Amino acid sequence: MGVRLMVVDDHRLLAEALASALKLRGHRVLAAAAPAAGAAELVIARAPEVCLLGTAAPAEPGAFEPVVRIKRERPQVAMLVLGPVPSPRGIAAAFAAGASGYVRHDERIEGVERAIMKARAGEAAVAPQLLQGAFGELLNPAAQPDDEGQRLLQMLTPREVEVLVRVADGEDTRLIAAGMGIAPSTARTHVQRVLMKLGVGSRLEAAALAARTGLLDRAAPALQPPSPSLPPPPPRQRNGPPEDAG
Repeated sequence: MGVRLMVVDDHRLLAEALASALKLRGHRVLAAAAPAAGAAELVIARAPEVCLLGTAAPAEPGAFEPVVRIKRERPQVAMLVLGPVPSPRGIAAAFAAGASGYVRHDERIEGVERAIMKARAGEAAVAPQLLQGAFGELLNPAAQPDDEGQRLLQMLTPREVEVLVRVADGEDTRLIAAGMGIAPSTARTHVQRVLMKLGVGSRLEAAALAARTGLLDRAAPALQPPSPSLPPPPPRQRNGPPEDAG
């Protein structure tokens, strides 16, 4: 039997893609709305069994205020946080607010569904590798915070980065090929490689993931043409007579 749930995220493309995928798997998705003013009220009013709440910055103060309010008003709603690779602080904050679990936004739909079923059953829904990573960071803190967008960007070649930017702009294979001066078959191959490296199944998911992680913002400077170099200085005047060009 499907789960009655809601998907709430500030990236509507991601929310709608996830909602559609869950509907195809037999779940009853009530809504996909942005967590702006009124989002918590919507969840409270509809009272789903499980709510997937997206956040781009799980470590930011107040990121889980909607969770706190929803759990206060509707304690029976199991809250799952959907976000980037979290820091230990992010995981702790999510559970402290009353969340039942944390799911990475690039998790496959099977993993999301497993987390939903666990949350509905009253179990903690956190992937073991996330917990391992959190404990590992606590024991061996990184010099700099994890940057998901930068990590993903480093996986792509410059050509693939350009392809991803064009995909995010809504270009189809024909336009990508024309804009990059390559054959449509080559453009199609580049697109497939980008999807594979990002671990997503469609162009829509790739665009949503790139937007959420800030990958597109990081990619833009890399795609700027180099600044024109200064012209070489004129040759110095020679005091002697010119050499014979012979």
